[in-house]
Amino acid sequence: MDRYAVRHVTMLWLSVDKSEHTRRAYYADLAAWLSWCARTGLDPLRARRADVDAWKQTLTVTGRDGLPRPAAPSTVARTLAGVSSWYRYLQSNDVTDTNPIGAVTRPKRAKTSPLPALDEHSTATLLDHVESRARRNDTEASWRDAALVALLFYTGLRVSGLTGATVADLGTDAGHTILRYTGKGGQRDLVPLVAPAVRPLARYLALRGDREGLPPERLTGPLLATTPHPHDPRKPGGKPLRQRDVWQALRRFARQAGLPAAGSISPHTARRTTGTLLLAHNVPVQKVQDLLGHADIRTTRDRYDAHRHKLDSSPAHTLAQILAEHRDG
Repeated sequence: MDRYAVRHVTMLWLSVDKSEHTRRAYYADLAAWLSWCARTGLDPLRARRADVDAWKQTLTVTGRDGLPRPAAPSTVARTLAGVSSWYRYLQSNDVTDTNPIGAVTRPKRAKTSPLPALDEHSTATLLDHVESRARRNDTEASWRDAALVALLFYTGLRVSGLTGATVADLGTDAGHTILRYTGKGGQRDLVPLVAPAVRPLARYLALRGDREGLPPERLTGPLLATTPHPHDPRKPGGKPLRQRDVWQALRRFARQAGLPAAGSISPHTARRTTGTLLLAHNVPVQKVQDLLGHADIRTTRDRYDAHRHKLDSSPAHTLAQILAEHRDG
């Protein structure tokens, strides 16, 4: 019943100022550390840097073949960050005096993202495919899927911001259709919706309203919702799409559209594509940072600036032109 007992403080640490995605990740990271402590007979509140270094060497992930393999540097860094956050929270509540993660060397993250970004042609092909599919079928589910893909690529939103949005989050401001959403860290923000995204969204909400006997402006619930199962009354629909639903839908549509990157596409592909294409067309990095909601401009510059764009705009080309005027031949 001690309000400052480790279990109680840990529950508060998990629940305060974290998105559902962050809570799941931190829970898994902490569980891995505490399980290792239990196996080795170590009190986590008495752990030292050497213990963390020993644990760090054991971190593995399960591959698609079902076999364990050493965790990637980015995974190790993220796991250490999660457990370090726990220790810092315990310290701030005087539950422990030390953070054994603090002095541990963390792998450096690569500046370039391992996740793919689609080029302009592939992006347009995918958007055309899902909207053409919706026009052929003209069903609520097809237009929802078209709206989903359009919103992902035209806004650059994190998938959690989109799956967590409600119909009430739609609005207008200064003549623009806008979508309010919850960003990283629970911050509320808004993004304008351009015509190619509004078009499939409006048709989807109209069909959904027809089914529910309501005008679109009186709909409630998730912005993008599951539809009723045609043969199972126990599944009436109306639930928000899950991140896994979005992931699977993107890969299915990418395969149907014949994209070479279909096997590796993910919701974050849309976000990275948005940033990469804008930077490649000389949109100021500060504006792209604002659209994507990055706290640090280096994230936008280093991880979303396309490799091709960096090559094309490299100052090395300017240097060659300068020296060419002074060199023989």
